Amino acid sequence: MKIYTKTGDNGDTSLFGGNRLPKSNLRIDAYGTVDELNAQLGVVRALKPPAEIESILEQLQNQLFVLGADLATPMDTVSSKIHRIQQDHIQNLEKIIDQMDRHLKPLQSFILPGGQLIGAQMQLARTVCRRAERLVDALGRKEDIGKFPLVYLNRFADLLFVLSRYANMRAGTEETTWNESTKMNLDGE
Repeated sequence: MKIYTKTGDNGDTSLFGGNRLPKSNLRIDAYGTVDELNAQLGVVRALKPPAEIESILEQLQNQLFVLGADLATPMDTVSSKIHRIQQDHIQNLEKIIDQMDRHLKPLQSFILPGGQLIGAQMQLARTVCRRAERLVDALGRKEDIGKFPLVYLNRFADLLFVLSRYANMRAGTEETTWNESTKMNLDGE
């Protein structure tokens, strides 16, 4: 099979089921951002996180393919090949959040994204996830996408936040708390 098909050269693309939409369509933007999130998690995995984080990230990347296919398939398309995000996917994320969070100090204030590279990249993935969540919310207000994709992305971002904190904790990196009274010194003094 060739990588290029030339079918999208005029600015449209196919959904599962055969419908074609402009590449600028909100549905395409939503599942394209889910794909971007998946690629960002690939960057995190390339940094060789601890084994327990690596295992979680691999599972998450596989589930993002399910979510992408779900979003790329209109609800009126019936196929045994398409799996959709369900409540148990969300419950699984919540279970992992609870397991990881048990190891962390309770938050007393906002923290700045950063820390060691794995934690910082995980925070970047979290922001991509939040963008995907906003796009899926907008899509869901225009057409039926089911009730679980939006909730799933909300929990997914929460999990990435917790995983970032966990990665920083495992690396012995202290979190930097937000200091709203910080003044910038641009004079180099």
